[in-house]
Amino acid sequence: QVQLVESGGGLVQPGGSLRLSCAASGSIFNIYSMYWYRQAPGKQRDLVAVITNAGNTNYADSVKGRFTISRDNTKNTAYLQMNSLKPEDTAVYYCNANIETSRGSRIYWGQGTQVTVSS
Repeated sequence: QVQLVESGGGLVQPGGSLRLSCAASGSIFNIYSMYWYRQAPGKQRDLVAVITNAGNTNYADSVKGRFTISRDNTKNTAYLQMNSLKPEDTAVYYCNANIETSRGSRIYWGQGTQVTVSS
């Protein structure tokens, strides 16, 4: 059984930084693209950043220049370094990955981690 587990969320002041982690575990053959999404209260879930298994990245306009997505394929883990945080970054952050197992490939979601930016 494959699991994605996020960690690293918390309360931070505006202008501060946080680093989120997303660790995949289980009988994994391959992990293709890995994604970070976020969902603020009363709003839809939006894509924040994506990284392919080749290391290519893309970002939402709202986080470009402040957030950096990376991954360590030896640890089946993706990261989201968030700098210069703003109150509008407050949301539950979810990890998502396209993972191949013996049963084929499918999308998996983590349980989410809360990020609150407030003074």
